[in-house]
Amino acid sequence: MTYKKQHAIVLGGSLGGLMTARVLSDYYKKVTIVEKNKVTFLPETRKGQSHTKHLHYLQYVALSTMLRYYPNLEEQLLDHGAIKIDWGDSLNYYSNGGYKKKFTKGIDVITMSRPLLEHLIRENTLAISNIELRDQSLSKELLISEDKKRVTGVLIKQKDTDESSSIQADLVVDTTGRGSSMPKWLKEIGYDAPKESKVKINLIYSTRIYDRDPKDPRGNDRIFYKPTPPKEKLGAGLMPVEGNRWMLTQGGCHGSIPSTEHKDILEFLKGLPCSDIYDIISKSEPLGEAVSYKFKESLWRHYEKLNKFPVGLLVLGDAIFSFNPIYAQGMTSASLQVAELDKLLKNNTSDNTLASQYFKEIKKIGNRCWSSSTGEDFRYPETTGKRPLLINLTNTYLNHVIKVSNKDRIVSEAFLSVAMMLKPPISLFNPRILWRLIKFI
Repeated sequence: MTYKKQHAIVLGGSLGGLMTARVLSDYYKKVTIVEKNKVTFLPETRKGQSHTKHLHYLQYVALSTMLRYYPNLEEQLLDHGAIKIDWGDSLNYYSNGGYKKKFTKGIDVITMSRPLLEHLIRENTLAISNIELRDQSLSKELLISEDKKRVTGVLIKQKDTDESSSIQADLVVDTTGRGSSMPKWLKEIGYDAPKESKVKINLIYSTRIYDRDPKDPRGNDRIFYKPTPPKEKLGAGLMPVEGNRWMLTQGGCHGSIPSTEHKDILEFLKGLPCSDIYDIISKSEPLGEAVSYKFKESLWRHYEKLNKFPVGLLVLGDAIFSFNPIYAQGMTSASLQVAELDKLLKNNTSDNTLASQYFKEIKKIGNRCWSSSTGEDFRYPETTGKRPLLINLTNTYLNHVIKVSNKDRIVSEAFLSVAMMLKPPISLFNPRILWRLIKFI
């Protein structure tokens, strides 16, 4: 293969960073992943990844994107015990007083733990000959050209030896997550930091693993209880994962703290208006202790609004968008951003315009995820942040959609297709859907 560029650096070795490196390997002679923590090459949570211990739902959009870059991934996941199920028929989704009507979509999804998924993505990525991983390496600052127009690499410090070195590159991509140092680094080299949008929800997760009987006919079900705002603030999700295990995650916002002790968890589940999760967990043994995770606020760093941005630099994943994780948009958003980068590189986009075109394109991804997740969060009066115009009117309409989806299969499919990013939100205003809403009012 003839490469047009010599070297790309990806800062961050989590899922978004690994997929970014995979795409860049098609266009750069060498790709180096710089990861600050030690990588053990096992399907386990690493230091700095406390969120990976909780329930992660891999949406079909994200899975199909991943399979484009890792064709053997589905087979590998199933070989490791992941569960393949029909997206519509396996979903038990309770909200607004009832379960959403089930339907058969003919689309398969795969359920697994986040550590297993990331482990296999990492193995496949690092098997590519021109990708190198440098773990236990701290990214200290950007290297910049004399005219300060182009990023030329990164200064890194090796944690185990305390030695610093400069790595030159044609492109640096920051995928270090919401704790990214990029806003500070931009200021240091004479650029503006991006403005930020924040929506504060004060979410607390608690997750516990339980044993799962492989003979249980419910073992291929995904069960979600979504609290009805504004009074209800505590929800729960149960999903099968590899190793014959159930993963139970509770999530509470604005002061509602989920239980961590088994007896308290059972008491909470027993009090829900739907009995499915309680019926399963009450007959299952807990495996290990519960773990908790706090998520204060959704965050959007508006790189697309900057008037100036250095050549040779991009930002991707949670380093730009960090959405309320309860809506399962993180992996999907990162996957779609990677695909947009691939498209631009495939079209031979100029180095001088790559960043501006990239930020313009991924803004569409951000808008879609941000409007749907924060729109839901604003159903709570305690949520703070800039409220969109007409948000109350929009949510009133969506309330009708949600209620009717408990009675009507077609509306249920339309609603969940939007929630899972298979269709755009505008599809809920289709005349076919409008007519069915009128019919059931």
